[in-house]
Order: sequence, then structure tokens, then C-alpha cells
Amino acid sequence: MIETERLILRWPIPADHAALHAMWADPSVMVDLGPVKTPADSDAALVRHAGYRDSHGLGFWTVELRQDGSVIGFCGLKPGAENTPAENEVEIGWMLGPLWWGKGYAREAAMASLDWAWTKLAAPRVVAITAARNLSSQRLMARLGMTKRAANFEHPAFPEGDPLRDSVIFTIDRPATA
Repeated sequence: MIETERLILRWPIPADHAALHAMWADPSVMVDLGPVKTPADSDAALVRHAGYRDSHGLGFWTVELRQDGSVIGFCGLKPGAENTPAENEVEIGWMLGPLWWGKGYAREAAMASLDWAWTKLAAPRVVAITAARNLSSQRLMARLGMTKRAANFEHPAFPEGDPLRDSVIFTIDRPATA
């Protein structure tokens, strides 16, 4: 478990599933992440992330508000996506429900995830990928101190012609003091 001033990041539990399913089913949340998910798709994503925890000691955490225990998102670290420039890297990502956008929660959760990475992992850097059109995530990546790599890439998870296929990668190197 990770605690910040306003948040708790912890492994997902069954009681979180309804809130996470709702986020994955919300077109406004998924507009730059991929197709909306059914509850079965969401459960599969949760199982996949639990597998990252078992195989790599990584995974996304449920993001919970300290003040009232509300589940507001999903954030953390995973093995970089195969067949992308993130492969063999540690990849950070996040997803928050729309009620919590613009309040600094994504940055707070992502910073806590990076701090965890620097203290628990030997990775020389952490990467993030997103659709080239996802400017809000790119702004957050820049606020985290990440730098955009020069060339875009075609994300193989999306078919030809899908606007999410044109993707970007950002990186942040391990701080000298970590």
C-alpha cells in the first residue's frame, strides 16, 4: 500500500470492481485508451494486472480517496507492452473517473508510483505510452518530468485506421539520488 496526502494506492479487491468496471465502460474515460470494456473485459484486465504482480512484482493499484474511501481510479506500473518501444521497460499508466479529473489526483498517484519504482525496482527508467491525440495525458507526462521520444509509433493493439494506433512514448530516467 502507498499513501499520499490525499490518496491510498492499494491492490484491487472485489469491492473495487464495480467502480473500476464503470470507469472502463465510460466512453469519456476510454476515448483515448481503447474500446469501452464489458464487466468481463474489466475482470480480465484485473486478472492480467494481478499476473504482473505475481510475475514481475508490478501492477496497477486501486486509487482511493483517503478522506472517504471512494475508488477514483487505477494507476501503477506494468511490464512494457509487447511489440512497442515500451517492451522490456517498466511502464506507468493511470485511469481516473471523470468526477476526479482536473484535481491533481492523477499526478499525485503517478508521482507515488514513480517514487515506488525508484525505491523498489532497479529499472534505469520508466516509460509511458499513449495515443498521439491524448494531449491531456501527454501534459501530465511532462509535469511528471517525462520527456517525449522524437518518433511516434504504430501501436499494434489497434487496427490500421484506428486513431489510437498513432502513439507516443515518454520516458523518465532514474534520478541520480534513487
